[in-house]
Amino acid sequence: MELYILKQRWKFILFIAAIGIGFSSLYITNNLVSDLSIEERKKIELWAEAIRQLSTIDPLTDTIQNYTIISEVIQNNTTVPVILTDENDNILSYRNIRQSQIDTKDELAEMLQKMKAQREPIIVELSENVRHKVYYKDSTTLTQLTYYPFIQLSIIVLFIGVSYYTFSQSRKSEQNRVWVGMAKETAHQLGTPTSSLLAWKEIIAGSDLPADLVDEFGKDVSRLEKIVDRFSKIGSTPSLKPVNLFEVVDRSIEYISKRAPKSINFTKNFDSSEFLMVPLNGTLFEWVLENVIKNAIDAIESQGEVKFRITDNIQVVYIDITDTGKGIPRSHYKTIFNPGFTTKERGWGLGLSLSKRIIENYHKGRIFVSQSELDRGTTIRMVIPKA
Repeated sequence: MELYILKQRWKFILFIAAIGIGFSSLYITNNLVSDLSIEERKKIELWAEAIRQLSTIDPLTDTIQNYTIISEVIQNNTTVPVILTDENDNILSYRNIRQSQIDTKDELAEMLQKMKAQREPIIVELSENVRHKVYYKDSTTLTQLTYYPFIQLSIIVLFIGVSYYTFSQSRKSEQNRVWVGMAKETAHQLGTPTSSLLAWKEIIAGSDLPADLVDEFGKDVSRLEKIVDRFSKIGSTPSLKPVNLFEVVDRSIEYISKRAPKSINFTKNFDSSEFLMVPLNGTLFEWVLENVIKNAIDAIESQGEVKFRITDNIQVVYIDITDTGKGIPRSHYKTIFNPGFTTKERGWGLGLSLSKRIIENYHKGRIFVSQSELDRGTTIRMVIPKA
């Protein structure tokens, strides 16, 4: 539990750090855009003043140097789109606007309207009775810089998403290999002593030991055989065969109830004598039922009840296992199925994770917390396709 919470905390910290970097970049870039916008305004004001000065040059009194300086000021504006109009907004000239954007007079007039909406014009006083206006908009560089932080933030979020997905898939693949390797090795290690016990079972059967003792020994050996069979099927594609679901669930309840505390009641809301054929791998599905039932028993602190309901819903079958235990917080509805998540002092947190793998990967079904209420109980639902 602590390890899982620590991993979740680190993921949250990394996510917040990445978002912080993105918004810091957005803040800095916006400040830079604001400063550059002021500089462009000053640049256009200087350009407008140069136009005014150029209109007042007297060829007889002004030097060529003055004329050259003013001309250079006008020519140096190569980035900011501008439109020069008279006081009635009749277009006189324009600069730094691509010809493809203003193929017609209507397009040029539309461009002027956009400039009016974006910036206040700069007034050029040519004389007491003559006034021109300079309209302009942000340069291409400033426009690109405005959108840059949003693009950067999107790239960061996309990178985090892709990295997290790649890491998760890699981790799942590694976990799968570990699952398969451990399962196969466990089946191999248990196989030899189980075979020896089967031989001893035959020897003991012919001895003078009490029949009930021999029978219990045989049941334990059969149980070991079933465990070996379960582990050997992990990692391979198990065969699904139509089996009577009622019989499988009833068998699991019978096995667990004999080993559960007497203070816990088991209630079946289905008729064990009926038939409901569902494609299952009986060995693995019994493992799922045992894991879920054991978790239900562990959730009940003293006295309580575990209820079983099976619902035939045409294309799928619902199997609900409800306990009257301590309940599960809503924030843990999904995390209880993650490997390593456990609230027990002694436990590996693998039972429900293994159950989820068997239900979803092998039976193409679903297993989830249907409902839960603290101190009232929990319902785990399994959805199994009938086809």
